[in-house]
Amino acid sequence: MAVGRTRAIALLGLTGELVEVEADISNTLPGFTLIGLPDAALGEARERVRAAASNSGCPLASRKITVNLSPAALPKHGSGFDLAIALAALAADGAVSAESVERVVHVGELGLDGRLRPTPGILPSVVAAARTGAEVVMVPAGNEGEASLVGGIRVVAVASLRDAAIWHGAELDPLPVEALTVPETATENAAVPDLEDVVGNPDAVQALIAAAAGGHHMFMLGPPGAGKTMLAERLPGILPPLEQDQALEVSSLRSLTGRPVGATLQTRPPFEAPHHTATAASLVGGGSGVIRPGAAARASHGVLFLDEAPEFSSSVLDALRQPLESGTITIHRANAVATFPGRFQLILAANPCPCGQYGAKDAACACTPHARRRYLARLSGPLLDRIDIQLRVTRVTATELRLGRGGGIRTSDARGDVLRARERARHRLRDTPWSVNAHVAGAWLRSDGIRPSPATTAALDRALERGGITMRGYDRVLRTAWTLADLDDSPTLAPEHVGRALFLRRGMS
Repeated sequence: MAVGRTRAIALLGLTGELVEVEADISNTLPGFTLIGLPDAALGEARERVRAAASNSGCPLASRKITVNLSPAALPKHGSGFDLAIALAALAADGAVSAESVERVVHVGELGLDGRLRPTPGILPSVVAAARTGAEVVMVPAGNEGEASLVGGIRVVAVASLRDAAIWHGAELDPLPVEALTVPETATENAAVPDLEDVVGNPDAVQALIAAAAGGHHMFMLGPPGAGKTMLAERLPGILPPLEQDQALEVSSLRSLTGRPVGATLQTRPPFEAPHHTATAASLVGGGSGVIRPGAAARASHGVLFLDEAPEFSSSVLDALRQPLESGTITIHRANAVATFPGRFQLILAANPCPCGQYGAKDAACACTPHARRRYLARLSGPLLDRIDIQLRVTRVTATELRLGRGGGIRTSDARGDVLRARERARHRLRDTPWSVNAHVAGAWLRSDGIRPSPATTAALDRALERGGITMRGYDRVLRTAWTLADLDDSPTLAPEHVGRALFLRRGMS
């Protein structure tokens, strides 16, 4: 009896590896053995595949079936191997064309009735298949839209195992079935809040525009009701739209977490705002068994907003320090290492004390100095040292509310300023690996021909000598200064740009 072969994809993070699925049928006692380091969900494929094949009119042979997933040392997770296992077994039994099954990559979970369920991770799986040189991939009909986003590979969408078998040459009559789909969520098409809604705090609005123009991280400190959350929610609206590769990466992360992905790439930067009770695994990624991306990975090329930042566990916040520097998130496990993108903009918001009223003009604070210091000390120095823009936000008075109505900056105007500033930065950095000021290496900013004159950086040099900032902070002030110069359409740094950047860095002191 011949061995049926086909291929599937094993995902580890966003990286996919090609897996060969082999099925052998022997004339011994009936049974179904699955080998090749499967996890619990994949081990249960034996029952799903047998029931789905029987209910699809193409039952598996009543003999000993052995399915091997190779390479055997590679960990394999999830139910996305069901379709490949079923078709390899049918090919071994001669029910479908072995040659047709062997040349196609199959990804999809089977229901007991034989229908294919929408499967998380289809988009990165198809991307991985295309990168390995595969020509055809078969996916559930409910995932056809996202699978078609990948170019250079033919996508075959089927609603059931019976349809898949017919496509591979099985002599069966087609039976129409209702394809299982993923319901769209209402939040995908939600309107973007306008920056014009923000009244008062003009310095905070300008700082937000600078953060968007340079890709800088930002920390806002102020009492409740000052507008910190309102400002953070409007940052994605003034960011540039995602480029093709960025949008594909963001959509792949959505697919991996089981969120719906449409037939067109979403160009709006993502916005993630986890609750302060989030664990380290939910923030940066991890989990038992399958390694899933956390909120920081899902915010890649967008915004990660941590409201009430001191309420987060210190260990959870400090887990962000490595992604803030490297732009990648690496999750280590005993038998695997998963890597996710982690190039996001971090926006922190905090009250100045536990009661939130310290420094407010219209309320009295009941917290002791020790309580205030201990509250903000939950934000570690190394984490804050990685935040480029740090400023205080105050409550809006009744007079400012009356005078400021309708006088704010519109999102469309702010986005135009951001786009022009980013284009200037891209032109200036055209011969470097970077395109955004926040990503530029400090050594390059201080290199010959790029380093500003001593007169330009005099205030910054004094702050470094007096211990007011660290060497990392020095470089980050220079990056922010270049962003301010780009917003001012200035080809060179001026002392005022460095002074304003230093103020934004030390606005809370």
